[in-house]
Amino acid sequence: MNEPLPVTRVTDQGTAKLMPDVDRDRAWLLTVDGAPQSYVDLDAPEHLEFEYARRLGHVLDTVAAPGRALDVLHLGGGALTLPRYVAVTRPGSRQDVVEADRGLLDLVAEQLPLPADSRIALHAADARAWVEAAPDASADVLVADVFGGSRVPAHLTTLAYAREAERVLRADGVYVANLADGAPFAFLRSQLATFAAVFEELALIAEPGVLRGRRFGNAVLVAAHRPVGTADLARLTAADAFPARVEHGPALRRFIGDARPVTDADAVPSPEPPDGAFGIG
Repeated sequence: MNEPLPVTRVTDQGTAKLMPDVDRDRAWLLTVDGAPQSYVDLDAPEHLEFEYARRLGHVLDTVAAPGRALDVLHLGGGALTLPRYVAVTRPGSRQDVVEADRGLLDLVAEQLPLPADSRIALHAADARAWVEAAPDASADVLVADVFGGSRVPAHLTTLAYAREAERVLRADGVYVANLADGAPFAFLRSQLATFAAVFEELALIAEPGVLRGRRFGNAVLVAAHRPVGTADLARLTAADAFPARVEHGPALRRFIGDARPVTDADAVPSPEPPDGAFGIG
């Protein structure tokens, strides 16, 4: 049997590389310009290798009764890790994936094809433009995992964008975003302030070392108009290989401090990660 070989392709927004995992059959790592973007195991799509993906998965697991089908809008495609996860953990879910890099979508669809019955629709489009055109109350969950290189684009950080996301979600819908920052957390605090201005409930999931400012890392923001199951999330994230903390309520308000919501006029991308922050060991 032939060993799978790496695949490299210049796409619309960078150089994408798919590398087979020597320890797991039919498992692949996707990097873009050398930065790890996604990991997917085609034989076990419920396996989430990256810690931030596991935390996003925990949110998806707790937003509704186990196995209940959901309408999910994913901003950012990567190797379609989370859409594949939802398809197997919540069969019958309808999912839309919006990815600005058409070449990347084509590469992933060609090399790591979706099952025919996955009910995952792929769209090459700008994430904010797609959200602004989406119908009211059309999604149960909106997952934002959009990085231009290693930075969240500025136009996906603003109050106007948050209001559009809230409009697209149903009354009990949940917004969840993968963000990245380090001390003094100007970007992360501003994002929390922005979404706190639109949603009634907020939670933040991150490793204690990141929250204490010891290193740069991912942080998952959860926003809704209903309680977001922080006790369940705390239990699940504490059991991970790299345990995380769930901040909410007064502790989160203290973390936000005097940060203000972001307008379109003053929006900036998330900070450039330090060298090696997201590298492959």
